[in-house]
Order: sequence, then structure tokens, then C-alpha cells
Amino acid sequence: MTAARLLDALPHSDEILLDAVDGSLVVTLNRPARANALTEPLMRDLRELWGAVASASWVRSVILTGAGTAFCAGADAAMLSEPRTSIGADAAEELSFVPGPHLDVPVIVAINGVCAGGGLHFVADADIAIASETARFIDPHVTVGQVSGLEPLELLLRARRDVVVRMALLGRSEKLDARAAQAAGLVSEVVAPDDLLSHALALGARIAEGSPEAIRLTRAAIRTFEANLLRPHLDAGWRAVQDHWPHPDAHEGPVAFLEKRAPRWATTE
Repeated sequence: MTAARLLDALPHSDEILLDAVDGSLVVTLNRPARANALTEPLMRDLRELWGAVASASWVRSVILTGAGTAFCAGADAAMLSEPRTSIGADAAEELSFVPGPHLDVPVIVAINGVCAGGGLHFVADADIAIASETARFIDPHVTVGQVSGLEPLELLLRARRDVVVRMALLGRSEKLDARAAQAAGLVSEVVAPDDLLSHALALGARIAEGSPEAIRLTRAAIRTFEANLLRPHLDAGWRAVQDHWPHPDAHEGPVAFLEKRAPRWATTE
């Protein structure tokens, strides 16, 4: 399928922008007014998109970035404040909105601004992660009454343990700038904001110089190794996330965030 035909055939969503540049498919999360936060419809649309992209032989890499000044602020607080209508049976199903498991080509994530909470899944899933100098990385789960049972486990294969644990336990008060993220191993390069997309496309062009089959098999070997290490631990983490949902803090945190007030946590006495 040609690039033009693929773009025409893909499911339409105003919250996902698509562009074909040579052998790279550029996917832009497009909810800038909400810092590209994830909602159930957006995650569903992403799942459908990756399934369609997987059959496109011309795609040699996928580049994922965000519209506006943010990359992805994680789960929309409005979604967290209400009961979920779609819940993954296991961690793999819950995280099926990220592209990596669906594709045979490298995924380049270009973090153009704040990357928080669930947005970190895209960083962990990336084959190559690069960041703008304006990027910021935050794991705010505990600050809004949620268990961070998935992101830290994924990131432990990418970054230093002390950095990941500080982010998970200190919540919104622990922010990594782009250079600190690079020093910790969270991203491999930091570039000027105006150069971010062009540099990601240059990486995609360099990927396209290699043997498609050799790249596919190399990537598969790496990702199979990582998946086998993580799978049982992610499933346990996903159960911990769900087990916490009935706790009053799981509701109070998002509501307090939306109401712009300090949360009133339940006591442990």
C-alpha cells in the first residue's frame, strides 16, 4: 500500500495527525488544549491505527510526537475521576495503545514537551527516544492518588533505578528536564526544539538505509528479550493498579486535581 493510500485508508481521528515523509510515518497526538492527555477514545483510535500501519510495507519507521507545547500528559484527569468502561485483561492488553508490539519497524519517539504519567509508556515503548530541550518528564500518579504500577517497571530497563524510583515516589514534585533525562538514560539525544522533528526524520532515513528484514529480526530479538523479562511483573503491577481503584484516594486525587485544590487523603489509622 502506498503512503497516500495508507493515509486515506487509516481510521480518521481529529485527535491523531498523520504525515508520510519518505519511509517514515509521522504520528502526532493532537489534543493540545489538554496537553495531548489520553482518553479511552484516543487509546482506541491508536490501537486501530497501529493495526492498519502494520500492513503497510512502505513504512520503514514510525515517528511519534505531540502537537503544541506538550508531548503527552498521561491519562486525562477527567477519565481517572470516572469508572473505566474498557479495562485490559492483562498489562499487554491495557498497554496496546502503544505502537511497538503491533509493528515490525522501529518506533522513534520525539518528546517535544511535558511527558507525564501514561505518556511515559510511549518513552518506554520506543526503540529510539529523543527529546527537545523543552521536554520535561514526570510520574505524577501518587500525587493524584493512583498506583504507579506499570511505568516504573518499564522504565527500569531504560533508565537508572534511583531516577525512576524518585519519580515514582515523589510524584509531581520530581521533574526531570531533558538533560537530566538524557544523563539517566531515559532518552538518547537532546536537540533544539526547532530541530526535533527534522532530527527524528533523519534517524528514520538512516534506518531506511538498512536491510528491512535484518532490522525486523534484530528489533524482534531485542523486544522479545525485554517482553519476557517484564511480562509477569507488568501483569502484577496492573493488578496492583486495579486493586487500588476502590480505595477513596483513587477517586479523591483526580477530583482534587480537577477542582484545583489539595487532596484530602484517607487516613491509614
